[in-house]
Order: sequence, then structure tokens, then C-alpha cells
Amino acid sequence: MRSFIRTRPLCEWDDFDSRAAFARSRLAGGDGALPPFVLLAEPGLSSAEQRACSEGWMRERLATAEARRAELAFRFPPWLDDRRKIKLGYLSNDFQDHATAMLLVESLEARDQARFELHAYSYGRDDGKEMRARLRLAFDRFNDIGPLSDVEAAKAIHGDGIDILIDLKGFTQGTRTSILALRPAPIQVNYLGYPGTLGPGLCDYIITDKFCTPAASAGDYAESFAVLPHSYQPHGCRDAVAPAPGRAEAGLPEEGFIFCCFNQAFKFTPVIFDVWCRLLDSVPGSVLWLLASREAEGNLRNEAWKRGVDGARLIFAGDLPHAEHLRRLQLADLVLDTSPYGAHTTASDALWAGVPVVTRPGSTFPSRVAGSLLHAVGLPELAVEDQADYFDLALALSQDAERLGRLRQTLAGNRPSAPLFDVKAYTLALETLYARMWARHQGGLPPGAV
Repeated sequence: MRSFIRTRPLCEWDDFDSRAAFARSRLAGGDGALPPFVLLAEPGLSSAEQRACSEGWMRERLATAEARRAELAFRFPPWLDDRRKIKLGYLSNDFQDHATAMLLVESLEARDQARFELHAYSYGRDDGKEMRARLRLAFDRFNDIGPLSDVEAAKAIHGDGIDILIDLKGFTQGTRTSILALRPAPIQVNYLGYPGTLGPGLCDYIITDKFCTPAASAGDYAESFAVLPHSYQPHGCRDAVAPAPGRAEAGLPEEGFIFCCFNQAFKFTPVIFDVWCRLLDSVPGSVLWLLASREAEGNLRNEAWKRGVDGARLIFAGDLPHAEHLRRLQLADLVLDTSPYGAHTTASDALWAGVPVVTRPGSTFPSRVAGSLLHAVGLPELAVEDQADYFDLALALSQDAERLGRLRQTLAGNRPSAPLFDVKAYTLALETLYARMWARHQGGLPPGAV
């Protein structure tokens, strides 16, 4: 089990082909020790199997929480004043300089203050940076529940009369889903941080869009679908992207095509790396620009050599503040997505910086996000059907400067009005979903698709 979890960020792939079978055997045996987040990046596993993993992971935890819930005996009396604002509580440890906060902050700032009251429940550190201060202003109340136990945190949320509790973490690192398991709010929502189901007992709804989760996949999710009209992911548009630096400043060669993927290394697979190396081999002078990873860099260079490609053609970019990262990102010629766990924030950042993204959506939520984003900026043709089409399209664009230039012009022209970057329209649609959830609850109806 430790090897199963440990080797992905290192890009150690010797046992890669046996991993899906290993996961299936553990699921078939009812093993609840397989972390659901790990399965999101495993090729060949379906969203139904991901749900089974989430259910197994939470089975004993929910059984423990059930006894505590009985002791807490939370009650949710009906409203007596229809004019009261709906109280939204956002639960996360990422209210700081983090990708989730960067995606969400402008939508929080654009909220309808006459209809909604926003409460933050933060159990992450205060990094002292600008984003933390900005988030404090975006919420009506900012609560630090880090020092509180799960029961104390749940009591605080219930005591504040939160109507809809929105979890931004799911099963990602540092989560406290144990607070959700105590059910401190009458409606609980899985949103933005985790692209998959949490299984029954935690959340009533998952916020999504029709591309990420087609209606036919509803049975693979314990939550009811709350469907946004375009992409489920918000992206701010307040900050302009500064002019790009020179290539040398970014550590790139002055000549040659720049393929780019700034996804985390645990999302890489031998199959997608095969395609990237074929592209490098087919495009003389090209390089592959990746995000720095001290643990994986040596292994990735070795994997390139194994495929007949000079490992020096892999160039690793260090961490930068977000504004500086967007600035350098413009130097990429084409972003290449991973599968089955694809680009999320990295894809929308690339599109905001004006760089096209090629993706191959699969059948699971995490594999379909970049495709959703491309539809929301008017470039659906960059989401292709299979691996062969992925290679062919990336190769064609690398060899046809005029065609690639037209795509960049289309992206630049669409960006001012694209749904992905229309924060006001996005926020209105999101708040409409919240209002519909609440109306169902007030009407005595169980959670259902909205």
C-alpha cells in the first residue's frame, strides 16, 4: 500500500501496469484503506470504482461519527422570517495563497449581499500574505477553527445557523471531512476542491457542469448534481497578465517549440509520457517545460533517455508568485494535458495567459475538467477523442505556426466575454443553485438535481 501511494509523485513506474489490478483487488475485498484521492490518477479505473473507494474509505469513519451525531442532536428548525439571508459556510484549509482561493476569491467578492451571508471556516495556517487578507474582507465572518476539535468546530458551524455548508477540500491533503460527517448544517455541498464523489453521508450535492459529469454518470456519485451552465470552475479576471519575460530569463532556449505541462508530477503516466517524447522526437529543437519537482526530475530525465530523447530537453520551472507565473506562462507555445487526472487550475491559468491547451477527456470527472474549460472559452476542438488524436493535433499545431496563431487569436478575442472569465455571471449562476437547494429543503424535498 505504501508503495502504491509513494511512487506516483516520484514518477517511479516499474510497477505501473499492475496498479489498477491491485486497486481493484483491494476494492473487491472491501478494503477501506485505499485513499480515494490516489485513485483519481489511476488509468483504467471508472468513476463507479472511485465511488466504491470513497464509500470504503468513509465506512468506519461514518460509523464513528454517527454516535457523535446522536449525542450532538443538531436540529434545524424552519425559518420564521422569509426575508432572512441564506447563510453560506465555506469550509477549507486553503484560505491563503493557494490555487483554490485564487479561483474562488473574485466570485466571493461578487456575491449578492442582499441574499447571502458568507462565513469562512478556516482550519489552515495564516500565511500572512495578501490573499489571506483579501479573503477576510470577502467574507461577512472569517472564523479560524484550526484550534477546535471536530466536535467543537461542528458546534460552532451549527451555532452560527449555517444553512448550506460548502466543503472545498474533499479528500485532498489536510482535509477535515470528519466535520462534515457530524452534519452541522442541513445542506452540505462538495465544491471545487475535489473532482469526485465523497460517497454517501457527507454531502448532499456536488457542484459540476454537464461536460464534467454527463447526466448518464449520476449513478456514480452519491451527491445530487448541481449543474452550472458552463464550467463548474470559476476563474478571476481582475488582474491583467503582465508582458512576458524573455526566454532566457525563464530558463528556456531562444529557439524551438515549447511544449508545456505544469501539472503536478503525480498526474504523469508512462502512456502520456510516451506521447510527449514522441512529440519531442518529431519536432527537432523542441523542449518540454515542466513544473519543478525535486523528487521526480531525475526519474523523468531517465524516462526520456529510455525513450530515445535527450533528458536535457526537459526543462523544469521553479515556483513563482502567481502573477509572475502567469507572466512566464505566455512563453509556452502549447500546453499538453495529462490523463486521467488532468489540468484544472493549470489549464484555466494557461487559457487566461493566452496559451492553447490540448486535452483528451476520459470518462471521469478529473479527466474532463480541461475539456469543460475549453468549451467555456470557445475552443472545444482542442478536446480530442483518443490518444492518437491527441498526438496528431499537438504535432500538427507544433508544425503549423499559422494555425496555432489563429487559435491564439481566437482565444484572445473570446477571452473578454468567455463564460470562464465572466465572474458576475458565474456567481449569479452559483447563487441560483444555492437558492434552489434551499428552496427544495424548505419545501420538505430531499436533495435532487438542480
